[in-house]
Amino acid sequence: MGKRELVILGAGPAGLTAAIYARRSDLDVLVVEKGLAGGQIRITAEIENWPGLVNSTGVGLADSFRRHAEHFNTEFLTAEIKGLRLEGDRKVVTTSAGDIEAEAVIVATGASFRRLGCPGEDRFIGCGVSFCAVCDAEFFVDEIVAVVGGGNTAVEEAIYLTRFAKKVYIIHRRDEFRADPLVRRRAAGNEKLVPVLDSVVTSIEGEDLVERVLVQNVKTGATTPLEVAGVFMFVGTQPHTDFLGGLLERSEGGWLATDRRLATSVPGIFAAGDVRDTPLRQVVTAAADGALAAMSAYHYLENQR
Repeated sequence: MGKRELVILGAGPAGLTAAIYARRSDLDVLVVEKGLAGGQIRITAEIENWPGLVNSTGVGLADSFRRHAEHFNTEFLTAEIKGLRLEGDRKVVTTSAGDIEAEAVIVATGASFRRLGCPGEDRFIGCGVSFCAVCDAEFFVDEIVAVVGGGNTAVEEAIYLTRFAKKVYIIHRRDEFRADPLVRRRAAGNEKLVPVLDSVVTSIEGEDLVERVLVQNVKTGATTPLEVAGVFMFVGTQPHTDFLGGLLERSEGGWLATDRRLATSVPGIFAAGDVRDTPLRQVVTAAADGALAAMSAYHYLENQR
């Protein structure tokens, strides 16, 4: 079993920023990630809201995060994270490459968007299929787009999209939206919003970019094509926390609960980025979380000594 001062679980913007700050504080750091560095931003075609960089690809920004962490001699382990347990004051991370003992841990395993699973969804990610209106709305100025979902997030993001698109369909499988009454009233008063209720998306089609969605009415079975340039999916987000079991306190939805210093319910374990309970999940907020979590871990270790 290897022993490290700080083990960071996940190599997205939060985890990599945490690694940079922790290494600059001269901590012994190991980052564990099963795939390529960058997390969700690797599936984003363009990023225009990272301060100081007018435009970048998601892959390009992700790779720059990794290079920055490597510059400070951060050590990486490519392995699947299988569990985290306590043995007295020790934190033991179980991975596909073996167990690692840590004095402190930062959980930065992120979250993923739930998918519809319909034909064309995966193919057009970054080419018209999006999971973030704040990120991609500006690519659809004066276009027609569709939002899939009926909860608060879906309806609120659809309202946001009307600032850019000329028409926004909201496709929902039920006969009314699940959003709060106030949100529903705001949507009803927006002439750019077109509800498509009792309906599900059965296919997303196009050549190089999204051109249409096929929508099936769940009551009649009738299928209707809607000509759109983009499809925004808001059918839920789930944190990557299964490996934790019941170790850490959660908020509604399974997100990790933290205090203002990003400490979890277990001393010496911190959470950063999309995996925690946070009102905004963006690259910039994940990076900020990583910096704060790293410094909190540093102060925790200093106090332990």
